[in-house]
Amino acid sequence: MYKNTRNKVIYPLLLAVAVVVGLIVGQSMGRSTAESQFRRVISHLRPPYDKLNRTMSLIQNEYIDSLDMDSITEQVLPLLVQQLDPHSMYIPAQAMQAVNEPLESEFDGIGVVFNMATDTVIVLNVVPSGPSQKAGVQNGDRILRIDNRAVAGQRVPQDSIVKMLRGPRGSEVRLTLERLTINDTINLTVTRDAIPLKSVDAAFMLTDKVGFIRLSAFAKNSYAEVLRAIIFLRAEGMEKLVFDLRANTGGFLDQAILIANEFLPAERMIVYTEDRHGKRTAEYSDGNGAATDIALAVLIDEESASSSEILAGALQDNDRGVIVGRRSFGKGLVQQQIPFDDGSALRLTTARYFTPTGRSIQKPYTTGDTEGYDREIFERYAHNEMFSADSIRFADSLRFITPGGRTVYGGGGIMPDRFIPMDTTDITRYYIEVVGRNILYRYALEYGDRHRAALNEVQTIEQLRTLLDSDRGMLNDFVAYASRHGVRPVWSDIRRSRKLIEALIRAYVGRNTALEDVGYYSEIHAVDTVVAAAIEELNNIDNSLKPNQVEDGN
Repeated sequence: MYKNTRNKVIYPLLLAVAVVVGLIVGQSMGRSTAESQFRRVISHLRPPYDKLNRTMSLIQNEYIDSLDMDSITEQVLPLLVQQLDPHSMYIPAQAMQAVNEPLESEFDGIGVVFNMATDTVIVLNVVPSGPSQKAGVQNGDRILRIDNRAVAGQRVPQDSIVKMLRGPRGSEVRLTLERLTINDTINLTVTRDAIPLKSVDAAFMLTDKVGFIRLSAFAKNSYAEVLRAIIFLRAEGMEKLVFDLRANTGGFLDQAILIANEFLPAERMIVYTEDRHGKRTAEYSDGNGAATDIALAVLIDEESASSSEILAGALQDNDRGVIVGRRSFGKGLVQQQIPFDDGSALRLTTARYFTPTGRSIQKPYTTGDTEGYDREIFERYAHNEMFSADSIRFADSLRFITPGGRTVYGGGGIMPDRFIPMDTTDITRYYIEVVGRNILYRYALEYGDRHRAALNEVQTIEQLRTLLDSDRGMLNDFVAYASRHGVRPVWSDIRRSRKLIEALIRAYVGRNTALEDVGYYSEIHAVDTVVAAAIEELNNIDNSLKPNQVEDGN
């Protein structure tokens, strides 16, 4: 009884105090100087703050028991921020590295991509010129021990393996390896160093004239990576581009603006934001982009969010290219990350962003109902939206017209110009079994082992395809492998799913070469209906006109 009463009294009070203190400190750290902002806020305090401040003082000075205020605050702050919009969040100090790292473009480690599909750490790829390659680690190696700790066959969680391999640059880690071509184990010492994180997963030519760029995040160096990819593909003969933003959940706003600028003619609005006071900040293109004359198709889906939607919305509202896929997530709120002295941070929503026609694409939400907000994606499945554009309804009040006369809608994501439903036509029970039980992926790993010498020689897409095309018995070999691992063949299903099965095996094998993700995407696009539709749209463009001439309606 005492414990319950105590929690009922203390937690709400601390919650309220944390709101005021956190927001005041956060706003002050985000603008001008902390001292001047604090004084400005204090001068406008209302009586409720005085009441909360006094209550906090009473708890600290008069409450019968001493309290670990830091510990309680760490528990209360996440609950507090949950009462705001779905994208504001409190980040504890111990979680900051994991939250920020994907956007920082590098981390300290040994430079390998590995998998534990068979309870063994299998090196899929070694980062070129990275610490592991310099030490002698090779693709296909099995890591048996890390700093004399056995990890093979020990069911060590993958995140624990990551922690063991990572560490401060300049520090050393001892590896014991098994290599299939050598009888004895190999002992190596790897000196950790900075490892680049790529956000452009792949850039290659789909056809003689159509290039492909896959962007997985808007990280610190994403613009530079995209620009390099554009320059590379133009040298390969690119006249048209498929830009894949599917499953890209966003990142830094400035990177989306810089990338949009590469495609837009001069003086086109890219995005504008409004804060709670109605202050508007707009960004415009300068016309100096490297791809203003490239015909463009942008791919999006229900996992494309935030900066992905800014970019897609800017291009769509300026009649620059065609948007292909399914309706995007619908995140139109801008967060500012405000650091605290202890290494934690408040990621606070401070503005809304709007596309050039004035669309807010933030989907509806109820304050404090994060669970309901996240459930909206599943409701799209339930309402058949993933399979039929006719299931999507927009209010007339959310209707906007682009300068080129296209109708676009706000109020819940970017609706593509060409809707492509999820394709389940060739997904059979057999396919679900071999994929869901990870048998197909494990087969690809075993295939890599059996052909390691040949795969290590692969440097180009053409070499990969030549190697894979030469193996005419791959499907039957896989079916036999799956049968040995508990999935008996159902030939009617196999014939129906054949293209999917073969493409996925080839993609996994391709990723297990020096091509890495280029090897994957160059093979999987053969069964990618969204990429096929994008190429079709690009081929329908009249090549006698510049893209921006088409956009202007000339």
